[in-house]
Amino acid sequence: MSESPAAVAVSVTVNGRPVSRSVPPRLTLADFLRDELGLTGTHLGCEHGVCGACTVFVDGRSARACLTLAAQVDGARVDTVEGLEVFEETARLREAFSERGGLQCGFCTPGFLVTAVELLRDTDADKPLTEESVREALSGNICRCTGYQGIVQAVLDAANPPD
Repeated sequence: MSESPAAVAVSVTVNGRPVSRSVPPRLTLADFLRDELGLTGTHLGCEHGVCGACTVFVDGRSARACLTLAAQVDGARVDTVEGLEVFEETARLREAFSERGGLQCGFCTPGFLVTAVELLRDTDADKPLTEESVREALSGNICRCTGYQGIVQAVLDAANPPD
């Protein structure tokens, strides 16, 4: 009988809050967030990095929490859907998602919001977003309910707020 691997010490800032825990070496970031910290907005869909429901920010860049080990984020800053308020794009996106019907069951919404915040944050002001560029940027997120049109239009609305 083999012994289980030793726990790994992890110190990370999650949604602005410092957290230190000892975790099993193979614990995913998604399971760490959900089970250890109670942050259930990070959804687990496929657990293969395909659906995008578990997308979070690690040091400001999007990452699939189901493919990232908790031990890999030691010393990093992680922002989940629960902590998106720190990004100025979030309020516009949430309002636009609501107005455009960009959410139905809501399972995919956290991943779409994180991905869309990153897209809006990284968009060059000299090169405005188009429907095609938004669809391309969101192509790593899967939704089974909305047909994507409301989501795409919400991102475009948030990118081009009325004056």
